[in-house]
Amino acid sequence: MNKAFVKENDDEEDDAPESAQLPAGTRNYMTVTGHRRLRDELVQLVKVERPNLVQVVAWAASNGDRSENGDYIYGKKRLREIDRRIRYLTKRIESAVVVDPGLQENVDQVFFGATVTILDGDGVEASYQIVGVDEADAAQGRISWLSPLARALMKAREGDQVRFQSPAGWRILEVVGIRYGDA
Repeated sequence: MNKAFVKENDDEEDDAPESAQLPAGTRNYMTVTGHRRLRDELVQLVKVERPNLVQVVAWAASNGDRSENGDYIYGKKRLREIDRRIRYLTKRIESAVVVDPGLQENVDQVFFGATVTILDGDGVEASYQIVGVDEADAAQGRISWLSPLARALMKAREGDQVRFQSPAGWRILEVVGIRYGDA
């Protein structure tokens, strides 16, 4: 096959999941817990998963014909995935600016790391922690500091009303609580 149609290099664009892309010139803020999770995942991949998989691939390669050897083919593919994830995690950890929310001095305002309790127009209460892009998980109540809701909440105080553009349109929310401390 012509090399023009084959992608042979692993650029860093491939390393980063779409959801974790940072805008150019933006710092990679991360909570202490988020940083620890990434470090733990990196250690697990480097010290446990990759070495175990290398053994499986070596065993599969010793079995002879590699063209139809499922263990070998899958193992090599999985090794590429692990190596890609290791490169990604290494870059993210190196570029991280770790922020400890527990050390925040201005606790009456919303900043990175705050857990904010809001009340919507229907009287429904919800809590969100503002975290880095690598640790965001809306189902767990952790939203990226770059999200529209987090941006609207920044610098708000208890009792303030904030207006932000949601997928359903403009919404007005009231800040009913702010607390700091890494969850």
